[in-house]
Amino acid sequence: MSDTTLRPPEADNPTQFTDEELAELSVEFERLPATKIIQWAVDNFAPHLALTASMTDAVLIDLAVKVDPAIEVVFIDTGYHFPETLETVERVRRHYGLNLRIMTVAAHNEELWRLDPENCCSAVKVGQLDRALAGKAAWMSGLRRAEADSRIKAPLVAHDLRGLVKVNPIAMWSDEDVAGYVADHDIIVNPLLSQGYLSIGCQPCTVPATDPDDPRSGRWAGRDRTECGLHEI
Repeated sequence: MSDTTLRPPEADNPTQFTDEELAELSVEFERLPATKIIQWAVDNFAPHLALTASMTDAVLIDLAVKVDPAIEVVFIDTGYHFPETLETVERVRRHYGLNLRIMTVAAHNEELWRLDPENCCSAVKVGQLDRALAGKAAWMSGLRRAEADSRIKAPLVAHDLRGLVKVNPIAMWSDEDVAGYVADHDIIVNPLLSQGYLSIGCQPCTVPATDPDDPRSGRWAGRDRTECGLHEI
């Protein structure tokens, strides 16, 4: 890949990458620490860059603010979150002095999650993410391959369905890697983790994991789905 492709752009002119270039970079990134991948994203896309956080833990936030303390962090408040999750949002915000943008759903049918969970996720999650990413060139997430079979082939960088560059800096991290980073850096974690909620989403659709080897087994339990649509490539 040419040096001109990798050279950081002017702040108001993010670098453009082809699918082939991103695929090549994704392979190269497998050998790099997460902070180097985050630095690449900041160099090429800031300020047209956001980081999405579910507030299960603050691992990716901790990594990212060490590279760019002003990076925009997006949290989608669906109106259905556990109180513990909302408390974690505030703890993390105060701890890091985050440039936090909370996307709040103005109003929705309180029974939509029960009557039509597919459209509920689209309305209160995907729709809000679309709003948050308007005007962005790239975004980062804490998605990891170890979380679910549906994520096992997740690239470190690729275009998403919007045509934006999506970066998953810790996609290759194992559960042990995360636990080790949390312990070594005293990372804030959602207290629900200690109660068996290994993957934390909206309260009506999340229970403690039913299979300890499958962190997402507590999401949409009894329903034929494993993803909300936020991470479709």
